[in-house]
Amino acid sequence: MARTESIPVPSTGTLADTEISQIVRKIAWRIMPLIMVCYLFAFFDRINISFAKFSLQTDLGLSDTAYGLGAGLFVVGYVLFEVPSNLMLYKVGARRWIARIMVSWGIATALMVFVQTEWQFYFLRFLIGAMEAGFAPGVLFYLTLWFPAAYRGRMTSLLFLASAFAGLLGAPASGLVLSHLDGVFAIRGWHWLFLVGGIPCVLLGFVVYKVLNDRIEDARWLKPEEKSVLLANITHQNRHIGGHSLLDAVKTPGFLTLGLVYFLIQVSSYGLNFWAPHMIRASGISNSTTIGLLTAVPYLCGAIAMVIVGQLSDRSGERRKYVIGLMLLAALGFFSAGMFDKQTAVLVISLAAIGAGVVAAIPAFWALPPKLVTGAGAAGGIALINTLGQLGGIVSPVVVGRIKDMTGSTTPALYLIGGLGLVCVVILTIAMPEKLRARD
Repeated sequence: MARTESIPVPSTGTLADTEISQIVRKIAWRIMPLIMVCYLFAFFDRINISFAKFSLQTDLGLSDTAYGLGAGLFVVGYVLFEVPSNLMLYKVGARRWIARIMVSWGIATALMVFVQTEWQFYFLRFLIGAMEAGFAPGVLFYLTLWFPAAYRGRMTSLLFLASAFAGLLGAPASGLVLSHLDGVFAIRGWHWLFLVGGIPCVLLGFVVYKVLNDRIEDARWLKPEEKSVLLANITHQNRHIGGHSLLDAVKTPGFLTLGLVYFLIQVSSYGLNFWAPHMIRASGISNSTTIGLLTAVPYLCGAIAMVIVGQLSDRSGERRKYVIGLMLLAALGFFSAGMFDKQTAVLVISLAAIGAGVVAAIPAFWALPPKLVTGAGAAGGIALINTLGQLGGIVSPVVVGRIKDMTGSTTPALYLIGGLGLVCVVILTIAMPEKLRARD
């Protein structure tokens, strides 16, 4: 990455909170809206594939197992290219690499309109995952470069608020598209879903390239003294953190445990993302628009919980305990959804608990890895943790689909996911090193 200027960094780390707060607010207004919109479209794909399920299975003749496998192959592509992608981002700069990701995955998503066979479905889902690989961890790493630790909980919550809004807005929108655009210009409704989800990503890629800066030093919209204050604060906070390379990160106590924790969180997350519309339909609701509106409920609850937890965790400096509480709530929601899967009202309440728990747990979790690693270790390490976590995106859709094909019900799978959520709670409670137990 090119260096445009040398910024003097003060030797002292004691800086007025109001001064830092003003600078952080300025940065947040500059970069967060764009990043959030990009992240919003990343999660539209997860919503769209779940809503396309019914028509896609009918048109292509897919079983629930085949659909689950296709959904999981997205994650296979994502996992294989995740760490190399994030290391490349560290090398060439976030602006270029995130722009490349947006353009390539937007094109791959739009190509779903040409799928006619089961194997084409498998290939394109894999390709979309490969093209998107590195986006989420790349953005998370990018935030560590721009925001001091005391603000990362709120900034990460803002980022993941976009994923909640993807469900909140995307689920009803997907239902409306399927209901009202099917057959328009002789295009199937589920084809429209992928066109609407893919084409804007290409345009956003060019906006990212134009607007973002790779480093604080490159930001012409910040005053030299603002850059100096911010760099001093971040440097001071990182002075005791190890893991400056990917190998150092892997060797750091607790690092791989975080990967296991995120795997278990993602099992719950993908269980909600891919199967919520199906569960609502199976409870007796047939109208696509109604299914879309009800599917938005857990994401609305997740958005509210995310904002509240982000603020509380930043104020208290507690990260781990909030993740524990949220995952416990999600696990109880899965058990309840399994017990009341035919009672729509109780099922929606259960899904709301799952949404509030797992959707808010993800940004709360991502405040933990920067406590262990910095530099290339953070770039590659965050990607590695995300890779390990995304394996849950392979396990959850395939296992749920297989169990449903075998038993005719998703209930046993919901109990299994709930049980894994409790395992996650136990690991967070008893298996975390002191650095992750300590307050910020």
